[in-house]
Amino acid sequence: MADRVIVVLPAYNAAGTLERTLNDLDRDFVHEIIVVDDCSTDRTVEVARRLPVTLIRHERNTGYGGNQKTCYREALSRQADYVVMLHPDYQYDARIVPLAVGILKLGTCDVVMGNRIRTRAETLAGRMPAVKYFANRALTIIENILAGQNLGEWHSGFRAYTRRVLETIPYERNSDDFVFDSQFLVQAVHFGFQVGDLPVPVRYFDEASSISLRRSTVYGLQTLWTFVQWYAHRYLRYRCRLFMPRSSTQSPT
Repeated sequence: MADRVIVVLPAYNAAGTLERTLNDLDRDFVHEIIVVDDCSTDRTVEVARRLPVTLIRHERNTGYGGNQKTCYREALSRQADYVVMLHPDYQYDARIVPLAVGILKLGTCDVVMGNRIRTRAETLAGRMPAVKYFANRALTIIENILAGQNLGEWHSGFRAYTRRVLETIPYERNSDDFVFDSQFLVQAVHFGFQVGDLPVPVRYFDEASSISLRRSTVYGLQTLWTFVQWYAHRYLRYRCRLFMPRSSTQSPT
């Protein structure tokens, strides 16, 4: 029986880019596509309803992290062996999905990221804002040092996971905000999973999603705080729920 590959898209106001994103997916390779709409105020639901996807609608806005939690719960409940999380804003080339899953199947990695930053010139030519580029570079360098990794980018909206990763990491305890992604990657390292990346061309345009400078700053600070919590959990007597096994009933101090 073929391994089951499910692509999940946490959607919010993605009406203008959702169909373009899905058109790049290899439908012969992907068994199911799940779109989780987080109370969009545009035509995202209308667009999704005429596409060959499983549509799930939140009754209230749960936030970016909350949306991903639904994505992963649904994928696991549908017996996914491999799960690819893809932002529906057309920044990431969905054609690399089979390559990312192929690496997972080889057992080389348990988590595969899409790396938008192959070279500085290419990234800036792809219209990534300069401030965002340099902030991404600086934070990624710090994260690599703190986590002992060598990823090209920690802040990608293209991520592929084995089922075991999602069954092991206690992601339900994570934030419902943007820092969910950083928490998840630190958890992946903490629980001993191998993380790698693949180059993916960057595509920035008016309809591509982007958070404000203020929220980006808050995200960066929350990411660094996640590392503080992790180090305290590893080396001090502080117990952080983010890094305790799913089955643990021990109360954090």
